[in-house]
Amino acid sequence: MPQVMEFKLPDLGEGLTEAEIVRWLVAVGDVVAIDQPVVEVETAKAMVEVPCPYGGVVTARFGEEGEELPVGAPLITVAVGAQSLPAAAAEAAGDEGSGEAPRPLIGYGSDHSRPARRRRVRPVTAAVSAPVAAPAPAAVVAAPVAPAAPVAPAGPVPVISPLVRKLAKDGGVDLRALHGSGPEGLILRADVEAALAALRAPAPAPAPAAAVAAQGERIPLKGLRGAVAEKLSRSRSEIPDATCWVDADATELMAARAAMNAVGGPKISVLALLARICTAALAKYPELNSTVHLAAKEIVRLPSVHLGFAAQTERGLVVPVVRDAQGRNPESLSAEFARLTELARSGKLAPADLTGGTFTLNNYGVFGVDGSTPIINHPEAAMLGVGRIIDKPWVHEGQLAVRKVVQLSLTFDHRVCDGGTAGGFLRYVADCVESPAVLLRSL
Repeated sequence: MPQVMEFKLPDLGEGLTEAEIVRWLVAVGDVVAIDQPVVEVETAKAMVEVPCPYGGVVTARFGEEGEELPVGAPLITVAVGAQSLPAAAAEAAGDEGSGEAPRPLIGYGSDHSRPARRRRVRPVTAAVSAPVAAPAPAAVVAAPVAPAAPVAPAGPVPVISPLVRKLAKDGGVDLRALHGSGPEGLILRADVEAALAALRAPAPAPAPAAAVAAQGERIPLKGLRGAVAEKLSRSRSEIPDATCWVDADATELMAARAAMNAVGGPKISVLALLARICTAALAKYPELNSTVHLAAKEIVRLPSVHLGFAAQTERGLVVPVVRDAQGRNPESLSAEFARLTELARSGKLAPADLTGGTFTLNNYGVFGVDGSTPIINHPEAAMLGVGRIIDKPWVHEGQLAVRKVVQLSLTFDHRVCDGGTAGGFLRYVADCVESPAVLLRSL
């Protein structure tokens, strides 16, 4: 007899307590292998494919796409036991036996050594001596392990394109309520756009003020947007921040970068040079690489610089973290920025990639703006903002000239230091930007 194992939504790390089901990767009746991803979920920090620690036949799924589940809630049940499966199914399931404890899950938690594997699964009919039904509430899609006839899997909403899914989500369209115009009911972009147009169509007659207010677009404050809202609100309520700024002549810095990239080898980004300047400045002014421990009434100065940087993605603004940035050279920093940015844009950042930062570098110049007063990334103590680098008239060596000018701003927690320290940090950064030799002298 196979043993029915219940797999619960695991702790995805870093204090995350819930996740939203984005897409089921298996259906009831499918054979799954150990460590095979079975569902894609969205946490407050990243999109994560959750692998199952059991191999066998899926007998039940818990939760619908778009539903939020708390950590510890059941995800699926799996009938395990190689003796109960056909030969092909047993091989796919890993032939691991029926009573094995779950293995460490891949892709989150403490094991990041191997990426999650995506494997195409096919429904099978499991032949066993007696049917075994998974214990599940009525609302859960369930099926016996050994039906007399093939199980018709309860598949996900018929959407293939992630762009169509995102368009519907952003517009508040329930895909389950749509009938697709594509083959076999496939929901196309045109179907979602038609639904959006219907939602946004003006009312045929004037309505009372209260009713008009109720028709406004409502966007759930959850997932990444909810986490950002909570963190920024906490930062504003807890941290007495202040901002100082200065204009700097970045002509020499840009010339130095061009010279470094002209000799061949990996290209060095402007962000990497600014990050190297930041780590040198934090070594001189360690007060800004710290955090405030309110309960203990202490300022904790941190030994390593885990440098966060703002990255804009389709899901919104995220802040990946470069670990031990103080020990990296510009080439290493460039490579790590590129790697994390690509993961962020593809939605594959692990929760651990987005936490543990001690200082943030925010290059908002990519949006074509000169200045900003950013909100500190709680519980950090400071954030350096960098505006666009543009040609401006500038007095250089006593003469008016056109130079490449950038505005730098530092927002800092006034509890960890006074304006003199913050000003010294920002002035040192500006001096390194204007004359990169200043940085070389400090190494």
